[in-house]
Amino acid sequence: MFRGLINDAKSAVGNLVLKYVARASVAVPFVIAVGFAVAAIAAMLVERFGAVTGCWIMAGGLAAIGIIAAIVVSAREHKEEVAEELKENADTQEMISDATAQALIQTPVALLGALFATPGGAATGLSVARALGRNWPLVLLLVLGGALFWPAQTAEEEFAAEELGVPRKPNGANAYMPSEMRQQDN
Repeated sequence: MFRGLINDAKSAVGNLVLKYVARASVAVPFVIAVGFAVAAIAAMLVERFGAVTGCWIMAGGLAAIGIIAAIVVSAREHKEEVAEELKENADTQEMISDATAQALIQTPVALLGALFATPGGAATGLSVARALGRNWPLVLLLVLGGALFWPAQTAEEEFAAEELGVPRKPNGANAYMPSEMRQQDN
């Protein structure tokens, strides 16, 4: 029953391992070349400054390269974490929006079902529909007012956008606020 699923998993793992082995085989000659370059630099420094001083210079240079690499990797990981957190928040917001949309679609049907289940429900439903029909401009105004208070962007999203380096415009517009009047940076 699960044999096909297990075979697919084995195949996927095998392909992943082969891909990384191929990448490693490409990197091996470059690693060896870097090793010889470091040895040549060390020999030059020993010849020019002596054994002790040359080794200290070599150690300091390699330590500086390591520190710079650590700073770059740390900054990149921080940026990826912020981007991933922003993406998770957007996914959560999208899921909440989907749930809200589904609830908004199902609510009128549930209310109508409850209305028609009560004694005199059909007559009451028709009178409510007539009242809403007579006052449709007021209903439309209430719907538009509700849309104005719908949340657009939270403070957490703004902070994450600033962390990612999304530029803010002097007029307050940003990438999360689409507008026909805003000029696109292309």
